[in-house]
Amino acid sequence: MFKLLVYLVFIVSMGLAALGIILAVRLRNRHKSDIFSSLLYFLVFIFTFGFYVIWGQAFIQAYLKPFIGQDIIQKVSDISILPGLPFLVFAWLMLIRFSGIISGKKFTNWNLFWFLLINIGIIIAIGLFLAENTAVKPAFLLRYYFIIMNFTYSFSTSALIFSKPEGRSFIHEYDRKKIAGGIMTAMILQCALLVLFDLDRLIALGFVVAFFAGNSFLPIYLNYGTMITATEPEASDEVSLEGFCKKYDISPRETDIVREICGGLSNKEISDKLFITLQTVKDHTHRIYIKTNVRSRVQLINLVKEEMRG
Repeated sequence: MFKLLVYLVFIVSMGLAALGIILAVRLRNRHKSDIFSSLLYFLVFIFTFGFYVIWGQAFIQAYLKPFIGQDIIQKVSDISILPGLPFLVFAWLMLIRFSGIISGKKFTNWNLFWFLLINIGIIIAIGLFLAENTAVKPAFLLRYYFIIMNFTYSFSTSALIFSKPEGRSFIHEYDRKKIAGGIMTAMILQCALLVLFDLDRLIALGFVVAFFAGNSFLPIYLNYGTMITATEPEASDEVSLEGFCKKYDISPRETDIVREICGGLSNKEISDKLFITLQTVKDHTHRIYIKTNVRSRVQLINLVKEEMRG
């Protein structure tokens, strides 16, 4: 029964990783912005770490145990973890770069150089420490390395995203708060389950699900839950549109609909562009009409133009 559950969690992990990367590719292709390139690279690195280290450990324990002694398996398992840590470092680098672009902060090549130097140095120091102190369990040390560093970079990322942006923000303030909260929630859940990892096999599987689901949160939310303003050609028009939507209490997703209606798109075209169902577009449009007290697209477009001119 437990093996069946393990296979199911592996399939879920594959599905979440594939979904996250596909959605990130869509965002990058649709908006042509570096912010989504950073998101895509983050997902590639973090999921590579997940399958190489997390599922790799499970593979070693499950398939090598019948043929090799436990001592050798443990050594192979411990040694195999270290080469996977650079993937984790590069993932955190891309996550910080992603948050920096959202907040309007620029990272120079020197910032990136020092980030990589310090983090690779920490990994080398861990490897040397484990080589000289054989009594220390590598899995224990590396587990708390992940917890500490995951907390540090998740907190830093959330703080950057939540902070007041310098200049024009790529993401609506409402969504920046949700994204920052989502990152922190995923981090806390992962770290809590990792602390309790050895208590029960189900907790271990829970950590795996939390790892892949938590790292899939960003592309899923950015595709289906947010108002993205990064690629609008005229900043002044976008600010006016945001002011219009705030005045009439129009939600971020409904604002997406208003923008596309003003751009001349049909309901079907809006459905295809925003990756939502046609009925969802119609429902959002109906609510927009009620909030703005109009009865047609033409009236809505004229109202938006009047408000933006005024």
